[in-house]
Amino acid sequence: MATLEKLHSQLSVPSNSRVLMLLGQLERMNTEVMLRDVETARQVTAKIYHLIQTQERSGKEVMSKGSSGMEVILASLENSRDVQTTLNIMYILSELLTVGRGRRVGVFVSKGGTGILFQILILASIEIPPSEELMLQLHALLAKVGPKDRTFGLKARLTGALNITVNVMKQNLQNTKLLLPCLQVLRIYSTNSVNAISLGKNGVVELMFKIVGPYSKKNTSLFKVALEALGALLKSKTNARRVVDSGLVSVLLALYLDWHRNDTRHCCMLIRKGLLVCLRNITNIKLGRKAFLEADGMRILYNSSAECLPVRTLDPLVNTSSLIMRKCFPKNRLPLPTIKSAFHFQLPHVPPEGPVAQLYSQPPGVDDVVDESDDNEELEAETDTENDEDDKEQCNLNDDIETDLNKLHPKRTIGCSFEELKVYQTFFSELSEDFQGYNFEFLKSASPTSSSAYFFSSPSARFTRPVVVPTAEAPSPKQIPHSQDVCNSVKKHQTLSSPSPSSPQTPLDLGTIHLIKNKDKKEDTNIPTPDGHTAPPSFCRTPSQGHMMEQELSHPLECLSLEDKGNQNAEAGSDRVKNEESPVNNLRHIQSPLLLGGFPIRRAGGGGSNVGSDCGSDGAEDEGGEGGVLEVPDTAQLLPLHDPDLYVEMVKGTESVPQYAEVAYPDYFGHVAPMFKEPLLERIYGVQRSKIFQDIERLIHPNDILDKVVYDIDHPSPVTEENSESLKFNSQFESGNLRKAVQVRKYEYDLILNADINSNHYHQWFYFEVSGMRVGATYRFNIINCEKSNSQFNYGMQVLMYSVQEAISGRPRWVRTGTDICYYKNHFARSSIATGGQKGKSYYTLTFSINFSHKDDVCYFAYHYPYTYSTLKMHLSKLEAMRTPQIYFRQDVLCETLGGNTCPLLTITAMPESKSSDHICQFRNRPLIFLSARVHPGETNASWVMKGTLEFLMGSSPLAVSLREAYIFKIVPMLNPDGVINGNHRCSLSGEDLNRQWQNPNPELHPTIYHTKGLLQYLAYIQRAPLVFCDYHGHSRKKNVFMYGCSVKETVWQSDISATSSDLHEDLGYRTLPKILSQIAPAFSMASSSFVVERSKESTARVVVWREIGVKRSYTMESTLCGCDQGKYKGLQIGTRELEEMGSQFCVALLRLKRLTGIRNHQHLLDMESDIIGTHTKPVR
Repeated sequence: MATLEKLHSQLSVPSNSRVLMLLGQLERMNTEVMLRDVETARQVTAKIYHLIQTQERSGKEVMSKGSSGMEVILASLENSRDVQTTLNIMYILSELLTVGRGRRVGVFVSKGGTGILFQILILASIEIPPSEELMLQLHALLAKVGPKDRTFGLKARLTGALNITVNVMKQNLQNTKLLLPCLQVLRIYSTNSVNAISLGKNGVVELMFKIVGPYSKKNTSLFKVALEALGALLKSKTNARRVVDSGLVSVLLALYLDWHRNDTRHCCMLIRKGLLVCLRNITNIKLGRKAFLEADGMRILYNSSAECLPVRTLDPLVNTSSLIMRKCFPKNRLPLPTIKSAFHFQLPHVPPEGPVAQLYSQPPGVDDVVDESDDNEELEAETDTENDEDDKEQCNLNDDIETDLNKLHPKRTIGCSFEELKVYQTFFSELSEDFQGYNFEFLKSASPTSSSAYFFSSPSARFTRPVVVPTAEAPSPKQIPHSQDVCNSVKKHQTLSSPSPSSPQTPLDLGTIHLIKNKDKKEDTNIPTPDGHTAPPSFCRTPSQGHMMEQELSHPLECLSLEDKGNQNAEAGSDRVKNEESPVNNLRHIQSPLLLGGFPIRRAGGGGSNVGSDCGSDGAEDEGGEGGVLEVPDTAQLLPLHDPDLYVEMVKGTESVPQYAEVAYPDYFGHVAPMFKEPLLERIYGVQRSKIFQDIERLIHPNDILDKVVYDIDHPSPVTEENSESLKFNSQFESGNLRKAVQVRKYEYDLILNADINSNHYHQWFYFEVSGMRVGATYRFNIINCEKSNSQFNYGMQVLMYSVQEAISGRPRWVRTGTDICYYKNHFARSSIATGGQKGKSYYTLTFSINFSHKDDVCYFAYHYPYTYSTLKMHLSKLEAMRTPQIYFRQDVLCETLGGNTCPLLTITAMPESKSSDHICQFRNRPLIFLSARVHPGETNASWVMKGTLEFLMGSSPLAVSLREAYIFKIVPMLNPDGVINGNHRCSLSGEDLNRQWQNPNPELHPTIYHTKGLLQYLAYIQRAPLVFCDYHGHSRKKNVFMYGCSVKETVWQSDISATSSDLHEDLGYRTLPKILSQIAPAFSMASSSFVVERSKESTARVVVWREIGVKRSYTMESTLCGCDQGKYKGLQIGTRELEEMGSQFCVALLRLKRLTGIRNHQHLLDMESDIIGTHTKPVR
């Protein structure tokens, strides 16, 4: 114990400080003195209390840092046996602990104060009768210190304080003054789960129902605390079952309804909230949900919530009610015969283990299991956090980070013999080509021309069914008889014109370079090229341009625009108006019948304004006996890589599991990116809650629900009557995905997506057609079997719509559309079979509303901008047609997919300047860049980025020429053709994610991955591993464009691995390319990029190529499906223009990388090091 002098010295206060003198006097009174001289103890403690109560300075002196005043007070409290002295000391403590922002309470707890209070409580309970005032003060103090003591509940249980508090409550039910602090302490006791069960067994739950009563203006504080304590008790499932078994759920609902009706001024909102919290905790168990429904809880909460909606301050009540109702909504199966894909594809052999093996081993009918177990209950936040993007990736990813240093250090392990890899030599003929048979002088002197040859040139041999181009007036394809005659199509070829060569004296201004798409067509002689096809030549670079390029690239690169200047001028001032003048003013008149196997299809003539106006009627044939004329917008003016007729030819050679015979309008007409900006949609407050309430109405008012199936690919016979007011749906075309449509109200439809083939999940990608709409009506669409727990649809992303009437009117484009968009958990249960054994999971709903602008239009909706396999083939054919003699372009068939489609492999570089050995040597020794895309079919943005890359590489700009001269590009533009064709979201026909098969791909089940990896293994074997490997992807839950790479150092810094400096030695060149992109590409975010290696990604292309092939610059480039939250495009949704621009800027970054990797001084690597150190503060151990 400190002496009085010690107190003085510690506090640096005058020796005549009265409170310290009294504390010194109190300190000298041990247990015997206090028992002998009770009156003195009472007087001293009373004086101290008076000083602390009246003088703020006295309290500060006692609680000052370093003071032993608290020890003196607590020792006296422990030694006191006199009730009045004990009360005085408690009064002192109450005054001291009332101020200090919790710090004083912390000091009290650290000095053992909680245990002393419990000891006094035990001693006080022995007295008969116990002192009411002492019990009051004890519980009041315990209520103050309990929240700051982490072991409060444990101490209470071990000392026996739980039962004492309960007994005091039982004996004082009418004594509200004493009951209130006891309830406050009970509330803290109950936060300990063991205590809650113990208290429940002691009858405390039933006791709470004796305290809580109907509406009253009295004792509202008591009711509030009692409900908080009851809510804490009911977190225990044992106590929740006790309430259900006692029939008290209906009592809680009656109490809530009574308080709701009588609290008209909303003064008792916390009591109403407390009753709802009790109901929420009870309904966490299956029995509680059942009791809630039986007590008509859905109707009670629905009606009361509807009355609360107009008052914004009552939102906490509405949100909690909504949560309870959603939880209690009866779990239903999806209205499907099976959750497996509606399409079946028999695999050549079934994998021995994994999800596909499980799928094939299931007996018929054991497919979808509704499990309402209390386990794995998904709890959701009560508050409406619609406008708060809480879906950002967690920083703490330590559970998934690779911690094995042996795996982190890349070790080139080819794993195949050269004899096995020799088969891939044929794909690298450029590495041995001597060009001795080519006349380079003749090629240089040739003028530009166009080539009519294109690859995939045998569609007619493989085409065995008619292809339908649907129209607004055409009868359903199901009603059209098949015919074997195929109409000839007219092929139009456009070429990209070259800008005039820059003068040698004029420096190259990167900010002024545009890819100009010329509308003029030129004819000239065709020139042979290395692969035996024909191609047009273009201008030759002047000798000094290479030097100029190096000079220009030494400066910071400006953004490269893909916009056509002419089009920009033509549409100036129309950025914010979606209905501006048509960008396509010329129409192509196409006579019917058109590519329908000889069957005439009627088309609308005289422009697009009346298209589909008499949909469903027979109409009359033209007088001349020919089919009607469809005025198709000549999109080739703005889309040199698009040709509708060529597209249909490509469709004929595309093999699909459902054997699609239709062509979707958007894929046929093409897409011209709009010139106006499309901002992220601002979320209206309460929209999600409103949609959920409309869903709950289905249970409240079941007679209002139509439940009419209007589209179902499981039962392909027509389900919509000819004159029905229902919408008509279709998804029977390439990349289409819509399995079923159910009309639930006059203007509301539930839509169900198809699972990936040979799978029972992966529902995200959708692409479908809608017709038969009315103008002026607001239609609501609900996609009810989404799987991810959150979506960018909650943060500004909109769906995409393509209007045929708009297209025929000269505006062929996808536009972001939809209002009242939100994404939330619904009442359809996911089978544990489809969730890897997890029980209690639910599907999610994406809902959006649409007002159609045209009567009897045909509109298409998609998750993202569609890009089909046939579109790729058409684009590659057109790219070859725009090739110049200076471009080395070769297209090989890498392999055939499971579905019988070819996987193209492209080689692009510059032709050598001559056949001299020096030029041939330089040609062969160019570094390789290996690019791939579209391993995940639903990530269509990856194909648009790839399109931008390919178009740039085949362009005639000085940058493109330099890039081709710098590198040899090997490109697999679509790694998963089958998945793309059949409308899958994630998998191939094998039912597996191909980007998780790179470690051990199977040549039969994963041919594209097997052979792409074989190409890379061959390159590694001949010591020609790529300088850069990049796999293009799309990201559904983040904004911007960013990269994932691989780094030992950054992985170690993000984990708890102990590593030496030698373990962390690595070349920092992996950061160079992303750093360049962050400087030149406005959509790219370095902050979103990561170079951490995770265990769950060890079978991805990025990690395998880094680890096994030894490519340090191995990346995944992720492009947002939503939009950007930084840079030039901040606040805007991303479009095809920005995605193609990203592809071209990736090329420009590679050119800058070439220059940097050739510099002898490595200052840029030091810059990379400083960047890393700036973003990581964890010391290396």
